[in-house]
Formats: sequence, structure tokens, C-alpha cells
Amino acid sequence: MAAGEQQGREYLRRHRIPELLQRLGALLLYHRPERPREFLIQALERVKAAERAEGEYPYLMDEANLAAMFSLLDVVGQGCIRPAQYREALKTLGLSTDGLQFGDDVTITLDVFKEEVKKKMRESWTVY
Repeated sequence: MAAGEQQGREYLRRHRIPELLQRLGALLLYHRPERPREFLIQALERVKAAERAEGEYPYLMDEANLAAMFSLLDVVGQGCIRPAQYREALKTLGLSTDGLQFGDDVTITLDVFKEEVKKKMRESWTVY
């Protein structure tokens, strides 16, 4: 591999550009806006505003989506899921499972699930 190519790869890795592009691409595919360039600009402006605590990060899933995902995980309708299911949900959403504080003997309710997934979504944007 040429030195220039290696430097380019390192630059992209260091600034987490592939992850950023993946997130922006997922937002585009989910929302399918008529004006994709304007949508992307607005999404990046929302990220900047959220960093200044002047707004919310652009989330792929809203409250209703999170509730639907939880109900798919809570197959028997107990009102809670296991930490292993939560970890898999995070992986499915492309979110980090690092630093999870739940032991395997804990159950996770819908409210905790929503709060924790939103927290992980916020964390995922703060790395850029």
C-alpha cells in the first residue's frame, strides 16, 4: 500500500469518517427526503447545535420505534427484557455495547430501554 493511501486511511479512521457517513446514510434512507443535500446539511447543523446543548441530535428511531423494538424483544409480554437482548438491540442499531452497566441477572423495562438507547444514540454522535 502506498504511503499516501495509508495516510488517507489513517486520517479517515482517526476522524471516524466512515462511521459518520454510515450514520448520515442511515438517516437518509430512513427519512428519504426530497432534498437530500439540504437534509444532510440540516442533520449536521443539528449535531453542532446539540453539542452546544441547543437542541437534539438527529435520531434514527423515535419513541414509537423504540417501543416497537422493545415489544419485538419482549416476545412473551413480560414488560421487561434481559441484558443480552438489550446488547443485541444496540448492535442491531449500530450502537456501542461498551460500558454497559447491567448484570446478567437484571431485567430492563421499556422506560429503561428507551432511556438507555437514547443515551447510547447521543454518545454515538458525540465522537465526531
